[in-house]
Amino acid sequence: MFKKLKRSAEGAGVPHEKITATMETVQMPISKRLVIPMSMHIGAPAKPVVKKGDTVMVGTLIGEAGGFVSANIYSPASGTVAEVGTIRMPNGAAAATVVIDTDGEQKVDPSVKPPVVNDHDSLIQAVKDCGLVGLGGAGFPTHVKLCPATPVDTLVINGAECEPFLTPDTREFLECTDTVISGIEAVMKYCSIPNCIIGIETNKPECIKLMEERTSGMAGVSVKPLPSRYPQGAEKNLVETCTGREVPKTVPGERPRAGLPADVGCVVMNVTSVSTLGKFLKTGMPLVTKRVTVDGDACAKPMNVEVAIGTPYQDIIDFAGGIKEGKELGKVIYGGPMMGGCVSDTSFPLLKQNNGLLLFSREAAAIPEPQACIRCGRCINGCPMGLAPVQIAEAYKNKDVEALNKLNLDLCVLCGTCSFVCPAKRPVTQTMSLAKVLQRTGGK
Repeated sequence: MFKKLKRSAEGAGVPHEKITATMETVQMPISKRLVIPMSMHIGAPAKPVVKKGDTVMVGTLIGEAGGFVSANIYSPASGTVAEVGTIRMPNGAAAATVVIDTDGEQKVDPSVKPPVVNDHDSLIQAVKDCGLVGLGGAGFPTHVKLCPATPVDTLVINGAECEPFLTPDTREFLECTDTVISGIEAVMKYCSIPNCIIGIETNKPECIKLMEERTSGMAGVSVKPLPSRYPQGAEKNLVETCTGREVPKTVPGERPRAGLPADVGCVVMNVTSVSTLGKFLKTGMPLVTKRVTVDGDACAKPMNVEVAIGTPYQDIIDFAGGIKEGKELGKVIYGGPMMGGCVSDTSFPLLKQNNGLLLFSREAAAIPEPQACIRCGRCINGCPMGLAPVQIAEAYKNKDVEALNKLNLDLCVLCGTCSFVCPAKRPVTQTMSLAKVLQRTGGK
């Protein structure tokens, strides 16, 4: 049924566990205190533009983009700035943060009003004013993506949602169809992109059917059923499956770089990202909330919940009923189980790009004891980027940066496929991550 493309390899047949796919989104009340980091995107952190004691409202600018590759940050609540300080991010880096004591009134800032968009420049300004970043997990500032250096003829909408457990994008298709459509129309019109392909995995037949019905009269727009195979949502895999175009490994030049979808005439946007743009163009309300899936074998009440950005994880866990009776909490993961991170402190806040909060019991979170590598090659066959993790591990062991460069380590997206398919249960992905640090630092 599906053509096997060059880059797609085998991937991994991860369990779907999409039990929340049919659960309508529930609105969570505003917490008493929100903690809002200024680093919730790839690129330069935002700069706080408020100070302790300032009054803020829903939609008040509290963090101004710190450069072109950056994004604005807005208050999700009305209240008072309790503190402008720092917070330790999951990767260990320190980031500026704005702490807001909410008043429960949710008064909207007078500046919140629909933008006037009539050309590409005004669309890009609207995207900046929305504070929009990639909401599928990457967090790349969207306005940068919509200003490609090369001509683009195809907008690819990422509706794969291939991580186990997560269903926010599924609910976006089903609950916010109108703004998905209006967001697509705006990007196609003002970025002069004639074609749009909406990629959705076949394990979401209701989304495929709905989008086929709603786009049947739209010129240049089509829906592409995708193989339900992880990591189908990785953008280079997605581009290849949807268009047949292979994003090049490297682009030559004075400073060679890894290939991007724009190099083959494509721009990729997550479905919730394009829908959020549609909402902003209609209402003028910037990105201040996020739908997340709360699930896992230790979760008392799995659900999809709309949460204010900056809400402490513990408040979300409590809203979902806490820990299931008879279960002992072993691990909390933000994001999906394949690419998400482990939470060491549940007082940490929800970020723009978070799309899941997974609670696992000690039994489910137990890590198997690794065995010796048997050179079976499953990690190589499964890698969506066509890499050789065994050779990379050897080069990392020898601190051979030149070999890591030749093995195209920079293409690794740390999807976790290699570890998942490894019969010896070796920490392959973790080794790849360490090797990327060695490569980035030049072995220093």
